[in-house]
Amino acid sequence: MQVITNLQEFPRLPYSVVSSGTFDGVHQGHQKILNRLVEIAQQNNGQSVVITFSPHPRVFFGENIFLINSLDEKIRLLAQTGIDYLLILPFNEALANLEAEEFVEQIYIKATQAKKLVIGYDHHFGKNRRGNFEFLQKNINTYPFEIEEISAQDIEQVTISSTKIRKALLEGDINTANLYLGYHYIFSGKVIQGDQLGRTIGYPTANLKLLDKSKLIPADGIYAVKVHLKGEIFGGMLYIGNRPSLTNNEKRIEVNIFDFDEDIYGEILEVEFLDFIRPDAKLEGLEALKERLLQDKLEALKILEKSVPLLK
Repeated sequence: MQVITNLQEFPRLPYSVVSSGTFDGVHQGHQKILNRLVEIAQQNNGQSVVITFSPHPRVFFGENIFLINSLDEKIRLLAQTGIDYLLILPFNEALANLEAEEFVEQIYIKATQAKKLVIGYDHHFGKNRRGNFEFLQKNINTYPFEIEEISAQDIEQVTISSTKIRKALLEGDINTANLYLGYHYIFSGKVIQGDQLGRTIGYPTANLKLLDKSKLIPADGIYAVKVHLKGEIFGGMLYIGNRPSLTNNEKRIEVNIFDFDEDIYGEILEVEFLDFIRPDAKLEGLEALKERLLQDKLEALKILEKSVPLLK
């Protein structure tokens, strides 16, 4: 996949099949659109093109929204779908003020030379989100491209959306989020200095500072996780919360990596969420905490033993 960040540098293609959107999560609904995009391009000896935006438009407009994917994660996930070109447009004042007609003319026709446009059932574009499938259909005779709409992708009769995945994560419902995503939810963080209390009770933890401030942090509690570090994968359990058993402090993200004892301060860890173990809870004394952590570890080991790799 070729990544292009300058509209003027996009190459002239003989047969481009184009889709655009924020694609936050690159979830199963998105994957259906992208699979169809690649299929059409291959059938016509053409090239599949995805257009996305940075920052996310809702972030640009000042909404208090946390995202499923960082830009780096999104690029990696999109690359796995087999698309040929990813065009990342800076979402700024100029782009936000493009009328739907101008968006079609400047982006779909002039820049990417679309021969076919593949869009999701809820796709919108242009100023005030005025452009959509119905808008395109009304003007189809004036465009040099065909249009194909992908209908809603359902799992258990529930339409998949990034909003529903965010809601599931914020409720600690990792199973639903992972089901809709089609992969285990992930985030990356840098290992920073902690108070090293976990080490004194036999559960040393790596304190994480997320690399992306806009990244969604799931609900407080304990999770079974896989930890990716320098090309290796380890089992572990991750804690999110204010440590009520110890002291009311700022929110912490701490991961206990099983069968691991190395100095990794400053390293970048990628954490893959497998399942939710329990909510955060206040326990009386370090012994009670130690006993509960043992139960958590045993539960995490069971989950790890049954887990099927989803993250590519």
